[in-house]
Amino acid sequence: MSLRTSANRYAKALFDVAVQEKNDLAQVDRDLHAVVEMMHASPGLAQAAGLSGVTDAARKSLMEAVADKMALSAPVKKLLVLLAESRKLNLMPDLAIAYRERLLAHQGIVRAEVTSAVTLSPEKTQALAASLGKVTGKQIDLSVTVDPELLGGVVAKIGSTVYDGSVRTQLEKLRQELKA
Repeated sequence: MSLRTSANRYAKALFDVAVQEKNDLAQVDRDLHAVVEMMHASPGLAQAAGLSGVTDAARKSLMEAVADKMALSAPVKKLLVLLAESRKLNLMPDLAIAYRERLLAHQGIVRAEVTSAVTLSPEKTQALAASLGKVTGKQIDLSVTVDPELLGGVVAKIGSTVYDGSVRTQLEKLRQELKA
C-alpha cells in the first residue's frame, strides 16, 4: 500500500473521530500542520522515534511529551502516539494534506489553481473566484500563479477539470484549424 493511500486512511479516520467527538475541526488541521512543521524543523526527533532500538514505551512517552509541549488536541495527540508506536511518522505530511482536503470538502470549499499571464488585481481575483464558484456551486479557495508564456488569459484547474482560456491555447487551436 502506498504512503498516500495509508495517509488518506488515517486522515479519514481522524476526521471521522474529530466529527464524532465534536472537536474543532480547524484546530485539528492547525495541529497537524504544526506537527509537520515541527518534524521538518527537528528531523532527528522523528528519526529517533522510528529507531528500532527505542522501546515502544519510550517512543510512546516521547510522543506524549511532544504532544503535551505543543498543546495538541486530543485526537492529534492520540494519532501522533499511534503513528510513532507503529513507526509511521513519515505519513504525517501526506496525512495533513489529506485531512485538509477533507476539511475543505466538509466546509463546501474547493481548491482552484489559476495560472495567469500577468499578476491579477485583488478585484479580478475575487471576480474569478466568484465565477468559478458559480460554475462549481461551491466556495473557491484560489491560488494564483503567473506564467508569462500564456501570453494572455487564464487557465483554471479545479480537481481534474481544466478551464483553459489562455491566448496561447486559442492561438494553437487556430493554427490547427488553418492546417486542416
